[in-house]
Amino acid sequence: MKTLLKIAKAVILLAAAASAAAFICERIAEIKNKGAEFLRKPTGLYERYVKRPLDCFLSTGALIVLSPLLLCLTVIGAVKMKGNPFFTQDRPGRTDPQTGKERIFKLIKFRSMTNERDENGELLPDDVRLNSYGKLLRSTSLDELPELLNIVKGDMAIVGPRPLLVTYLPWYTERERHRHDVRPGLTGLAQINGRNFIDWDNRLALDIEYTDSISFSDDISILSQTIKKVIIKEDIAVDSPTAEPYLDEERKAAK
Repeated sequence: MKTLLKIAKAVILLAAAASAAAFICERIAEIKNKGAEFLRKPTGLYERYVKRPLDCFLSTGALIVLSPLLLCLTVIGAVKMKGNPFFTQDRPGRTDPQTGKERIFKLIKFRSMTNERDENGELLPDDVRLNSYGKLLRSTSLDELPELLNIVKGDMAIVGPRPLLVTYLPWYTERERHRHDVRPGLTGLAQINGRNFIDWDNRLALDIEYTDSISFSDDISILSQTIKKVIIKEDIAVDSPTAEPYLDEERKAAK
């Protein structure tokens, strides 16, 4: 029992140190960007002073506590995926207050599809490369765990609009671009209201609804509903990432 208490104290201290560092970095960025043309005004004290440090505290703690599981998934993934167990992809992050352009970052996930190719060196179809292990990762949302690193780094938040493809940037309306005024999230309002099973217009509208009024109560509600949906495996697309039209394809067809 004493050993467990010592470990718990160590985890809390490390998470608290990461949280304090995040708070200081936020204040430095606030001073640096004061008066910037594209600086977004926080919706309240929670967003301005609490959200980022709290995200960092929780994510750092989760990374430490879940480190045995993360190590196991890394080793198993390397075997099942026949190589690199991680998948990284450029995604647009929060808008730079100085330039008005989205900061591009590397999203980190556990790989759920192999890199198997045909005789011409082309990747095999998604349904062929998605093996049983990959389906397990997706159905349990375990493939999302490495994004905790993105949160600690400051690329993402626990709750916010999900980071979508960089290629979608030209296809947002002016209002929809404001989804990038805040850090993208591990989960968000759209994720608890249908995730990949609602159309793009409604999905992006939910992102803007969240961005317009960030609050502690909303974040707690979204996070708790996300945990519930993960446990009961609701609204989780497992079989293929291309089961629905891409945003650009959908809007080109609408023209």
